[in-house]
Amino acid sequence: MADVVVEVEGWEHECCGPAYERGQVVDLACMVVTEADGTTSLVDTRHEMGVTWPVEHVRGRVVDLEVVQADGTKQAILRVPDGSALCGFGEDDGHLEDPWTGEIVPSSRHEFRITVRVPGSRVPGAPSPYRT
Repeated sequence: MADVVVEVEGWEHECCGPAYERGQVVDLACMVVTEADGTTSLVDTRHEMGVTWPVEHVRGRVVDLEVVQADGTKQAILRVPDGSALCGFGEDDGHLEDPWTGEIVPSSRHEFRITVRVPGSRVPGAPSPYRT
């Protein structure tokens, strides 16, 4: 087993992103983004499918969720509401909640990190012959 962190960017999640919850089994299409310093990150996408960056699927169970605050700090949350709820539409009120206290987590940003526990030993984002 390996834990893989996937970034969820605000504009794309607000457009058409689904809700994510701890314990949920997911199959995320992710851009494999290589920065100038050589570091690699995985970014959840539904729009940039292979246009600029290669795409790799991350399949596994969500074990952690965080909101990335404006100052760069991260705070654990119970779930990520879907994009329309974050924008105030639908029945879900779109609030972010602390997973242990139930308190509302204020945030002016809709950027998140999802940690997915994947089976096997190969970490998505590493060189793979199975890129889609």
